[in-house]
Parts: sequence; structure tokens; C-alpha cells
Amino acid sequence: MTTFRDHLLAGKTAFVAGASSGINLQIATRLALAGASVTILSRSPDKIEAAAAGIRAKGAACIGIAQDVRDHDGVGLAFQRAAAEFGPIDIIVSGAAGNFVAPFNSISYNGFRAVIDIDLVGTYNVLRQGFPHLRTPGASVINISAPQSFHPYPMQAHVNAAKAGVDMLTRTLAIEWGSSGVRVNSIIPGPIADTEGMARLAPTPEAEAASARSVPLQRLGTKDEVADLAVFLVSDAARYITGAVMPVDGGLSLMGVGRVG
Repeated sequence: MTTFRDHLLAGKTAFVAGASSGINLQIATRLALAGASVTILSRSPDKIEAAAAGIRAKGAACIGIAQDVRDHDGVGLAFQRAAAEFGPIDIIVSGAAGNFVAPFNSISYNGFRAVIDIDLVGTYNVLRQGFPHLRTPGASVINISAPQSFHPYPMQAHVNAAKAGVDMLTRTLAIEWGSSGVRVNSIIPGPIADTEGMARLAPTPEAEAASARSVPLQRLGTKDEVADLAVFLVSDAARYITGAVMPVDGGLSLMGVGRVG
């Protein structure tokens, strides 16, 4: 794990949506270890409190809030609680996501709508409700997207549509919020080991090995490698970067359409 300078984010506050496990929890943990006071949000009360307790056990300040990102008013209440606990928000990471593998003609209305509501509408809810609580100028927003945002993966029509929308929100808000001193960027994780996404898209050891072979760097990525980029993007080292859509994928996005990631 890369070790960033102690207190890199001292005095900062962060709000991470979809952070009960996986990449988003790793990002939240790294932000906390860099000195930020962190609020994490996810649907399951048990999972989010366990995740928050794990971060606090490392000596960092963290609260967990059980809330579905699809609930616009509920997300607003979560931001109010976070701001009351830690003060104005410096960092927002919007990472809640849903996915399953299916051809378009087999995706039900409810299935398609669920992914759009979690990934795209959920991102809207987090950013729309979060903006009034941002400390400006100087705040930073990261949307966690996916390779499906720019490559049309078969069996992923619902995710393709949702994540393309997320990245367009990133670019649009980088323009609209720039005058407020707020930076907005997207991170695109590729095939990352030990994540629910890989478990769904490469459910067998053989499929996981094939996915690794398809990457120019010939291996899966790690959650820490995604968190490295997140910490960089919210730090002063990235203070002139906004509207970027940045893959962390070992070069997989260079290889074209239809890869497992």
C-alpha cells in the first residue's frame, strides 16, 4: 500500500456514498488515514456500522449512516447529519452502484430501472444534496464510474447507459461548479481483485485469470491502487484537475470493447 504523507487531509471532511465494502470502503479508509473526518453511507445498517467501526478502530474519525442513495430526501438528511457532526464537506465520493449480467432482451423494466436509479439517479441525489454543504472554494467531488461508461459492453446495456450518464454529469458539473471553486472528476476502476464487481463479471477462477490476461499489465488491480488515485485527486496536488475521467485499469481501456472488467 502506498503511504501518503501523514495528515495530508488533516482538517478536511469527507462524505463517501456506497462505502460499506469494496473499493468505496477502501477509499473512505484511506481518506480517514490521511487525516479527514469521514462520513460513510450505505443501505445496510449492520454493514455500514461495521465498516465505520473498522475505520474508527484505526484511530480515525468516522460515522456511518444507513441510507439508500435512491431516497433523495433521505440523502439530504444524511448530509445534514454529516455537516452537524464534522462541519462543511470538503470531499464527496459518490460510488453506490448496482449490476448484473444479462442480454438487453432479458432485462426487466424493474431490473433496468434499479440500476439507473442506483447508479445515475443516486449520483444525482448525492451531488445535488451535497453541494449546499460543500466548503467552497476548494471542495472536490469524485464519481466512481466504470469502463462501461465509454465502451458498450454486451450484456451490460443497463450499466452502459447509467455510467455514461454519470460521466457526463462529471463533465457538466466540472463546468457549472468551477466558478464556485469545486472540482469534479470520475474514476474508472478496471478489473479490481476482491470486489463484488469482479465476482459478478468473472465468477470463476478461470474467468478471473482470463480477465487478468486481457490487461496489458497482465494482472488485476487492487483496491489500494484505486484509493491512491482518489487521495491524489482530492489533494492539493490535483488542484488544477477537473472534468477528468480517469481509468485505473492497467491499460484495459486501450483494448476495445467486450472485455471483462
